Amino acid sequence: MDARKKILIVDDDPVNLDFFQLMLSKLGFEVLEAHDGLDALERLNDFNPDIILLDNIMPNMSGWELTKTLKDDGRYRNIPIIMFSALDDVRDKVAGFELGVDDYITKPFNFSEVLARIKVILRTRELFAQIAMRESRLHLAEELNGEVSGTIADLRAGVNELISIAQGQGIADKVGKISALVEKLDDRFGRTFSEWDNLKKNEIGLSALESGVWNSSEEDGGSDAQTG
Repeated sequence: MDARKKILIVDDDPVNLDFFQLMLSKLGFEVLEAHDGLDALERLNDFNPDIILLDNIMPNMSGWELTKTLKDDGRYRNIPIIMFSALDDVRDKVAGFELGVDDYITKPFNFSEVLARIKVILRTRELFAQIAMRESRLHLAEELNGEVSGTIADLRAGVNELISIAQGQGIADKVGKISALVEKLDDRFGRTFSEWDNLKKNEIGLSALESGVWNSSEEDGGSDAQTG
């Protein structure tokens, strides 16, 4: 990992908490534990995780209830969630995805698979961040394009006015050179922004990712340890 990623583990089973704390810490993650949904909400005030590993069946506040609370809160809705559950029914999985979980793993699970899914989600989140930055830059470029185009139009109008005045004063050639420079500048900016438009057409955007057009593939790795 380029930076130490932070993972919040939410589970009422101390065995699972100890297992994930040990295994993920060894792999370089910063791990924080919470014993139920209410405990997790308190810890989120000071801990901004890159991903949450969440048990479904817990006292006080279930994994589903916590997921709904987080997805309704603008501060936390973008934190990826992997939900663990002993419930293997398709309807339970669908319910979890509809609430907004990013992945759903049925117990007992294989740690190698869990680690692979964590890596996939973190890579996807990083991709979203990079594309958001790129789109922000493109937006600034579009604003610059509008401002430059307006300025060049004003320059062109001013130069044309100077040319009409200069023709009677014998300096039309000098003003004409200025006019040529303005046209050259306009042409250069026009080609630059045209290239940027082509780049936008050929790259994946946030809207495509959010609509599910783009899919990431998982990679295998890690230990073969199993727990439930």
